[in-house]
Amino acid sequence: MPEGVSVMSAQTSVLNLDSPVVGASAARSRMLAVLLMIAIASVFWVDSRYPALLKRYHAGTQVKAAGALTFGAAYSVDRNMPIGKRAWRTTINWLDANRVGMTFSFLFGPAALTFLATLRQRRTRSRWLNTALGALAGMPLAVCTNCVAPIARGLFASGVSTESVLATMFASPALNIVVLAMTFALFPASVALLKLASVLVLIFVFAPAVASRKPVDASIACPIELPSAETWKQALVKVAGSYAKSFWYVFRIAFPLMIVAALLGAMVIELLPQHALITPVTFGGLIMVALVGAFLPVPMAFDVAIAYIAWKSGVPLPYVVTILCTLGIVSVYSLSVVAKSLSWRVAAAAYATVAVLGTFAGLLARAM
Repeated sequence: MPEGVSVMSAQTSVLNLDSPVVGASAARSRMLAVLLMIAIASVFWVDSRYPALLKRYHAGTQVKAAGALTFGAAYSVDRNMPIGKRAWRTTINWLDANRVGMTFSFLFGPAALTFLATLRQRRTRSRWLNTALGALAGMPLAVCTNCVAPIARGLFASGVSTESVLATMFASPALNIVVLAMTFALFPASVALLKLASVLVLIFVFAPAVASRKPVDASIACPIELPSAETWKQALVKVAGSYAKSFWYVFRIAFPLMIVAALLGAMVIELLPQHALITPVTFGGLIMVALVGAFLPVPMAFDVAIAYIAWKSGVPLPYVVTILCTLGIVSVYSLSVVAKSLSWRVAAAAYATVAVLGTFAGLLARAM
């Protein structure tokens, strides 16, 4: 059995969702699962995420970031504080800033898994089409690389193809229409296009390339089906049970990793010298900026805002471009979830690829 099939089948077996419920018997379960996803997404998008993104977009050149890893700060952090205190406060600020997005993610990921469990087929035979579908699904999600991680865990477990899940993860923070509009509004077109090009390479070159080495079957076997005459009561019980199991499957891995990632990200950012980037541009410097940028867990659109603030503060453009092309695409959190859900090899390859693309973009900016 190919490695990809065994990984996905094992995940489905471990979940034991008593699903997918397929064919006509799944119609009511599928409808309830769709309504659940719509309800969760609508509350998040309408009440929180898109208003916040539009506010940042309309702030234009006045965009600000009060925290080291966040737009706002529940606790002030002073560079004169001991490193432990600074890291702890930055961790709390990060958790506070991400509480809404993470809540959505932990609720929506299991809902998506519950819905996908009602489908007979969750991928096509074309890895290129799978990639495109993943990118299209990720663009409107409007969650950062951190908040998309629990959703990705649910998608991995459902049997969705590797390339689709990776494309969704890359597209959600980087190809959102509001974030793209911010990028083109704040930076010269050449810089914005470098950022866009690096994201497209990740989605349409890296994601399919990883998947091509892990061939997968076109569908996952369906161990249990509902009776042919499913009632609304049976469907409700089925969906509720599947959602509860899916939630625990996502939460038990993604939540502890979230806390660890917040602590690691806070420690790294607080250890960096305050004026580390106000230096002449070197190849080694670009590599270090790329490695740190791809590691830090930052919220939605923070990469655009902090790169612009750094640029206006006198940071050389090559460093700014490297920040823009690495920060917020992946993070220690999203990569750790990929590692636990799929493989450490894929997670390490994604981290290295983002760092290489960011370094290359910085070199191109240096030559402009």
